[in-house]
This record gives sequence, structure tokens and C-alpha cells, in this order.
Amino acid sequence: MKWEKLFEPIQLRRLTLPNRVMMGSMHLGMEGSKDQEDALISFYTERSGDNGPGLIVTGGISVSPEGDGGHHFLGFYREDDLRVMKRLTDSVHEANGRIAAQLFHAGRYAYSQMNGVPSVAPSPIKSPIHREVPEELTEIDILNLLESYAEAGRKAKAVGFDAVEIMGSEGYLINQFLSPRTNKRSDKWGGNFDNRTRFAIEVLKSVRNAVGDDYPIIFRMSGLDLVPDSSTPEETIQLAKKLEEHEADILNIGIGWHESTVPTISMMVPRAGFIEPALKIKESVNIPVIGSNRINDPLLAEELLYKLDMVSMARPFLADANLLAKAKGQALDQINTCIACNQACLDHAFEGKAVSCLVNPRAGREHKWTIKKADKTKTVVVIGGGVAGMEAARSHAELGHTVTLYEANEAIGGQFNLARKIPIKKEFDETIRYYKTELNRLGVQINVNHKPNADELLAHSPDLVVLATGVVPRLPVIPGIKHAIPYPEILSGNGEVGKKVIIIGAGGIGCDVSHFLIEKGIHDILLLRRNGKMGEGLGKTTKWAMLQDLKQNGVTFRTNLSYEEITPEGLKITNSETGKQEFLEADTIILAAGQESNIPEEYEDLSQKGIDIAVIGGARLAGELDAKRAIYEGAKIAFEPETISVQ
Repeated sequence: MKWEKLFEPIQLRRLTLPNRVMMGSMHLGMEGSKDQEDALISFYTERSGDNGPGLIVTGGISVSPEGDGGHHFLGFYREDDLRVMKRLTDSVHEANGRIAAQLFHAGRYAYSQMNGVPSVAPSPIKSPIHREVPEELTEIDILNLLESYAEAGRKAKAVGFDAVEIMGSEGYLINQFLSPRTNKRSDKWGGNFDNRTRFAIEVLKSVRNAVGDDYPIIFRMSGLDLVPDSSTPEETIQLAKKLEEHEADILNIGIGWHESTVPTISMMVPRAGFIEPALKIKESVNIPVIGSNRINDPLLAEELLYKLDMVSMARPFLADANLLAKAKGQALDQINTCIACNQACLDHAFEGKAVSCLVNPRAGREHKWTIKKADKTKTVVVIGGGVAGMEAARSHAELGHTVTLYEANEAIGGQFNLARKIPIKKEFDETIRYYKTELNRLGVQINVNHKPNADELLAHSPDLVVLATGVVPRLPVIPGIKHAIPYPEILSGNGEVGKKVIIIGAGGIGCDVSHFLIEKGIHDILLLRRNGKMGEGLGKTTKWAMLQDLKQNGVTFRTNLSYEEITPEGLKITNSETGKQEFLEADTIILAAGQESNIPEEYEDLSQKGIDIAVIGGARLAGELDAKRAIYEGAKIAFEPETISVQ
């Protein structure tokens, strides 16, 4: 692959960027915590350097106390945070990287209980995803805020940031001023388009006056709000022109508000599925424009750069800190691609946890999980080639250990080989590709279609045996269970399915099977569970979109019931609330009622022979399938061998 655009330099005032990729802003959940300070700095530093993104943008750094988005935010108004920022910029620069500070104010998305001060907004209108009504900003408040932005810009420059990005999208404060949905003011800061844009322009002017003519300012503007009664496409273009007129150096185009009911960043969204607004803005201005959202592949980035000036790739650098280095070295198969699962990144952020990555659990742990050859090499045997076993094999081999992997089936991949059959989870193909490439590169001996006995394992003289033997479907005790089909048979294409389907189990697997059937043209699907909610166990940031899609496709759900009998014609149930029995007709009944750990008995005595045993993934703890935990455990036993039991 010949790169024509990706590694072309671009100049932003005094700053030269060596390539056209920005690592977009991500809140890491480490900010503002002394315990996480080294982790924060190590995270950004590892992604810096000659083969890193042309520019890194930090997570939002608050310009004033009421602007924090919740716990774990840095603030320009705190002296100790400025010390952390100076440590950060020094470390990034020592690695030959470049980093910009995002000037942030949450507006009505702020949490007054966390921040200790009331949230504020252009108008006192509550967000549908928040409980509290914000206080309306007065004229004096607004003028003070403009000075806060200016002071934040001055401090960002003073502590060594190479540029600033003004956060004006995603429904935060500046975006709230711009939108008629949230700005109902009748003074000069609201009403018509010019008045609604006034705050954004005055923020830009204030920051420009503070940082000077030689300092780059990125303005992150919303290309598409995806909420009703908001800014029009015509207004968005006019705003871009105004920002150009008032000396923004480059426009970074964001998509969607946090309260939007349109999914924008989950794996069900096509790659670069929302690039059109950035292309429209690019046609209308002369300054550079950055495209974003679901760009996770350097080849796609190269293609887009024929129409745009830069691309923003945020979570892809969580998945692989060396993404661009691998692209430059023509090692595309070695890239650990972001699958947009959200489980360890956005879900963690919204839960107040430190961000990591499902496919790269080392993200956020770089300061303690260092990649260096082990002082003493081990012989490691891994039983099971699902994601837990593949990661255990990969991590140990990366640290210099000799690794053999056994898989009882014809191919490695485990439950991911089933999951990637589901239309919205095609990105899982990338994870399987990555592991196959890495295990081969690192010299792991892979044996498929083979389940070794204890004597074969002992013949390796192993220092460590990793049991990653996974799970088997749980078969609930229901009369007539033989008339139902376990979900693996359906996903593997071995089970015939009629037009009217009942799925026993409405957790993540039941929902996945529903999506699989919908793609096959089957829409008469009833999901059942004894008690609880549909989709329970799915991540917060993806659950709503998945369930919304199922309901739009006619899938129904019932709970609070007991299963009495399965027959060839359907299922007899009892309503737990009324005690009334019902018969539900169905052509096919599918079992998706959880899993049980699969630990072959012949391996249980190995520890008595002086061999360290680690049980990880589904073999250690079944329940709903949890790839995040499985991959984490596979890495942890390599990087923290003192915790072999994996708690």
C-alpha cells in the first residue's frame, strides 16, 4: 500500500503536524486522580512519537468549576491540575509528540452534586438524560465565562500544550447556545441565528486574544446534532464560515448530542457512516476540516483524506497505540482494530471508571504493564483458543515465553466465531484476524482439532497451564427440552428456524440471536426471561440502541413467568403475577439461557504435580458471556504473574 495522504504533513500556524491523523478527545476517567496520574501520562506518552498521531487532543479540561462533566476532570482553575498538565506535556514532548488541550464546559450536562456548584446553561431547560434543571446564565455570568475561556487558553499555552481545541459540539455548553432547542433567550445571546452564534464566536475571539497569533486553535463544532428542533444544515454551514472568519485554524466536525436517540459510535453504525456533514462543510470553507466518527482503519482514513484535510481517530488508539506505525510499516494485519463495542471505554467513562479497551486491556495500564522480555522465560501451555486463551498466549509470547495453544475445534476464536455471524458484530472479524496474525508472528505453536490429555500436557514440562476452556450452553430443567435448539446451533447455521420463534433467555445472547434472525428475514420473535429486563447485562452506551433496533423490527418481550413444558408446537408458561397458564405457539424454540463453565476433569489434578494452573475467562466464571473480562484475564496472568489465580 502506497500512502499518498496519510503521512503528508500539515501546517497549523507555527505547528507542523507530521501526518493527517488526530487522536481525538477521549475522557479517560483518570483525570484529576492522584492515584491515576502516572497512568494518565503513560497513556498519552505511549501514543506520542514519530509514528504516533500528528496531534493528540486531551479529554475535556474544564474552564470553570461548574463546567466539569463529573468526577475525574482536570480543571484549568486548579493549580495542582496545572502541575499535572505540565508533567503531561513535558512527557509527550520528550517522546517527540504533540498534544492539544480541549477547553471544555459541560453546561446543562454537568452534575451539580458532583461539582458542588449548580449547573448552568443558556436557558433553564433540563436535559432528558439529567435530573436537574440548570440555572440560566446572566449577562455577567456569560462575560465571566468568556474570561474563563481566555484564561484557560493562556494557561494551556503556558504549561506547554501545542494547541487548544474549543469544545463546541456533542451538546455541551457552546452547542447549547447554538441550538434553538436549548437556547430560548430573548437578549443578544439568543433568538435569531446571529445571536445564538454570538457566544461561540466570542469564545473563539477571547481565546485568540489570549493565546496570540502564532498559536493554533481547533474548533470542534457539531456537524449534525441528531436531536429534534435543533440547528439546521444551513445554519451549520453558516457557523463554519463565521468560525473561519474569526480565525479558527481548523474545524473538527463532531456528530450527535449525548441525548440523541440515533446511535453514532456503536458497532452497528457503518464505518464513516456520518462523514457527509464534514464533506459539506469542507466544500463551504477554505480552512482545513477534520472528519470523525467510526473511522478505525488506515485504509479508510487514506480514502477520506482525498476529500478532507485530517481524520480524527480516538478509540482506535485505545485498541492499538501503534496503529500508525504499523500502517507505515505495511503491517496492516498486525493492527488491533477498534470494534466499537464501547464496553471498556464509554461504558467505563459513564460509570466513573478508568477507561481501557476490550481488545487491548493494556490501555490505561501502560505504566504497570510494560512490554519487556521476562527475566526468566517459561514454558506455557494454553488450553482453549477463545479470546481468553488467545490473549493469554499472545501476552505470554510477547514477553518472551514459549507458548503452545490447544483448541478442540477446527479454528481458534471460540465464542467470537459465533458472535461475528451477527450482522452488527462483523467487526469481530478484525479481532480474530489480529490474534491469528499475532500468534503466528510471535511463534505460538497452535494445535487445532485437538484436546490434549494430562499426559500430553506434562510432556511439555510446563511452568504454567492456562485453562481457558470456555463455556457450554446452560440447559434449563424444563420438560420437553429436547424440542428446543441451543443458540450455538442457530448461529453456526446448523439449526432450521421457522417463521414464528420463541427465544428462552433475553440477555445479550438472546438479543444477538434476534439480530441474527432478523437479518435472515425472521421478525416474529418473542424473547422470554423468568424475571428481569430485556438486554440485562448489555453495556449502558449500546444497550438502548440494540433494544431500539429490535423493537423497531417487531421483536417483543415478556418476563415474570415460569416455563412449564416445551412441545413441538410451542411453550407452556405460567404468569408469575397472575398464576394463569398460557400456551405460546412457536415453530422454533431457541435456548439462550446462559452458560456453564467447561473445565474437563482430567486437568484438575495438574496442580498436585507442581504446575501452576490459571483458570480464566468463561471457565473461571460463566454467566453472560464477557469478552472484556476474558481478554483482561488472559493479559493479566502474563503481566502480573504473581496473581495467577486472577481475582
